[in-house]
Amino acid sequence: MSTIAVVDYGMGNLRSVAKALEHVAQNQQVIVTSSAEEIHNADRVVFPGQGAARDCMLELADRQLTDVVLNAAHEKPFLGICMGMQVLLSHSQENNGVDCMGLYPGEVRYFGDNLQDEQGEKLKIPHMGWNRVHHRSSHALWQGIDENSRFYFVHSYYMDPADKGIILATTDYGFEFVSGIGRDNVFAVQFHPEKSAQDGLQLLKNFAEWDGKQ
Repeated sequence: MSTIAVVDYGMGNLRSVAKALEHVAQNQQVIVTSSAEEIHNADRVVFPGQGAARDCMLELADRQLTDVVLNAAHEKPFLGICMGMQVLLSHSQENNGVDCMGLYPGEVRYFGDNLQDEQGEKLKIPHMGWNRVHHRSSHALWQGIDENSRFYFVHSYYMDPADKGIILATTDYGFEFVSGIGRDNVFAVQFHPEKSAQDGLQLLKNFAEWDGKQ
């Protein structure tokens, strides 16, 4: 039986992610783990998270998980969710600047306090709730998910990758921001598929069956 490891570094609603995966990947073992060995040995890795980038990086370091997570992102089907997507970039503006994992060059930026919609109405930060996701590139994980499907978001910062070639999806909130990235065996999203009803489950199902190729 193949294994999907959900990385436990003390941040994020891991049980919701695991339960959603168990629902769609019934022939695979889903484990929530902080064991570097179990993450290394897993067939697929999910890197979820919510909260602050600095806390995320400190927790990964304290649990000696930084290297094994980065190695997984180089070697096997890998799904980043929310904070697990943002810290794949090299740096975040949070807390006067935080060095992140550096899988891809780029900056995680704050939405700002004066964000407005097209009618000039002030938009709330964090960006919280359902919003449309625009597919910018085809990918196996979009299978069965319509263009402009709605997913659930909770975040105050957004990704600005230096390499625009990794952008797989965008979403509009005052401006167009990156809501999905990927290359080779990595796929990562700003939204929470585990909280996004049927389309979220479909994305997780696609990941559970994915061979790591676009």
